[in-house]
Amino acid sequence: MASFTVWDYVVFIVMLMISAGIGVYYRFTGGKQKTTNEYLLADRNMSVWPVSFSLMASFMSAITILGVSMENYQFGTLFVIINISYGLATPIASHLYLPVFYKLQAASAYEYLERRFGRATRLCASIAYSLQMILYMGIVLYAPALALEAVTGMSKVAAILAIGLVCTFYSTIGGMKAVLITDVFQSILMFAAVYSIIIVAAIMAGGFGEIWRVADEGKRIEFLNFDPDPTVRHTWWSLIIGGAFTYLSLYAVNQTQVQRLLTVRSLKASQGALWLNWPILSLLSFSTSFSGLAIYYYYAKCDPYLQGRISSRDQLMPIFVVDTMHEYSGLPGLFVSGIFSASLSTVSAALNSLAAVTLEDYIKPLYRIVKKRPMVESQSTLPSKFMACIYGLICVGMAFGAQSLGGVLQASLTVFGVVGGPLFGLFTLGMFNTVATQRSAIPAVLTGLAFSMWIGFGQPKPPVKMLDFSVEGCTDPRYNSSFYSFAPFSEAQTARLESLSTPQDDSDYFWLYRLSYLWYSVLGFLVTLFIGLILAYVLKWLKLEGKSTIYEDGNKECINTDLFSPPIAWQLKKRYAKYIQNGGMVDVSSTKMISENTKF
Repeated sequence: MASFTVWDYVVFIVMLMISAGIGVYYRFTGGKQKTTNEYLLADRNMSVWPVSFSLMASFMSAITILGVSMENYQFGTLFVIINISYGLATPIASHLYLPVFYKLQAASAYEYLERRFGRATRLCASIAYSLQMILYMGIVLYAPALALEAVTGMSKVAAILAIGLVCTFYSTIGGMKAVLITDVFQSILMFAAVYSIIIVAAIMAGGFGEIWRVADEGKRIEFLNFDPDPTVRHTWWSLIIGGAFTYLSLYAVNQTQVQRLLTVRSLKASQGALWLNWPILSLLSFSTSFSGLAIYYYYAKCDPYLQGRISSRDQLMPIFVVDTMHEYSGLPGLFVSGIFSASLSTVSAALNSLAAVTLEDYIKPLYRIVKKRPMVESQSTLPSKFMACIYGLICVGMAFGAQSLGGVLQASLTVFGVVGGPLFGLFTLGMFNTVATQRSAIPAVLTGLAFSMWIGFGQPKPPVKMLDFSVEGCTDPRYNSSFYSFAPFSEAQTARLESLSTPQDDSDYFWLYRLSYLWYSVLGFLVTLFIGLILAYVLKWLKLEGKSTIYEDGNKECINTDLFSPPIAWQLKKRYAKYIQNGGMVDVSSTKMISENTKF
């Protein structure tokens, strides 16, 4: 493989120094992270723009740059339809879920579950979240390791260790404010990496039209697939419905995103950041999708995976950089900087969120039990940093197992779906229903998690059906230059091509294992919600529902409307108005109502 030039290393090191420098700057300025409010929530005084970019960077990261480009190269352009689902889900997240968390103003989103259901529900959900993010961080670390291996010749093991240790150091010393500001800089590098691919390919092709023509000839252009079969990997139904549920499981109730949305000054600003995130997110998604077509233009006649030059098609973009940009000293360094910084921003924010959950959901309650008093603010920051370091080391270990999960894009969405869907269902059960209690919530979310993990990770699964690839042009000197140390196309690789191109029947596989991965989040949500509702009403009918935490008084007369989504809260307040007319009283200072005559 090609190696970095001196200028490539200069660009890469400068990027790393700027990112680390921002973290160090915020470590020793302001309140110097003496409180968890500063370390975990950036003093709640951030502006909309950095939060919007940070929301995008945490969701997309290097997985988008590598995974979405590979998706369009390997399966076609249908995946871009998922951006419609982001637009449809944004108002739901910003107006139905976000107001509840903003009123709560807690460092951990799972504090809501304790207030709505009870301590055990909060603990159950936070453990599931921690599992989800540790798995996801493993994939995030693995993705840039692929790029470094292809472009610099560095082994995946060394790349994972290098990236993971740098991320752990940065996450430990840098608070949320440093993460948000650095995300803006790193987002620019992500866009620069993608557009460098597109521009170089357009110059080689003589224009964007030629790239589109070659992609069309290769049957990569597809936007209309309305097949109702849920086992078809991508259709409009799976992309819009499944994409919306995946988006909501992340942007509506996920700790990482909710924590960022709480760093601004007001609810209106928080909602504005979420709305602004959508076009930024979609712009990167569309751009990266087109970069996949640009890469296909170059490799339409000689697929590098079948040629044996790469071990995974997630390395398509890095190998394209090796093939086309080695003449432009510094440009490969810019690309790797974009990949590296994308993972750096995502991991640092996720570790910060994991530290917040550990502090708020595990350490503080345990401290209160042992010491018989709450932990003071001055003692909270050090445990947060220590846990960020520990989680970073755990994620490095998980990265070594990420290669067994398949393509990085599908693997990441699978992890989000199987855990995010049930958690989204649990929060929905709490915010849109007054009957459910802890006795119905915990069995519901555990069943949802078990079911979605079963269909998400159950084996054996049928092989994914890909579009055709060609190797007829592999005799071209540009694919067999002595500049690269790889074996030329061989008879063994020809047999490999024939085995991959042979149509395979998947009807013998268990039907649930054949479902598109985009339905995992939907099914996990529905199972959790339906079981929760059924159990809630059955337990109420049997008078076994247990203690409800939605009331603000012992007589169960005054419901805390802050625990419910705005439409439900509005309906409850209308009921309050009726009771006020019947002789109830309103505490104007706290907007609480106490009914003298009528109970709920």
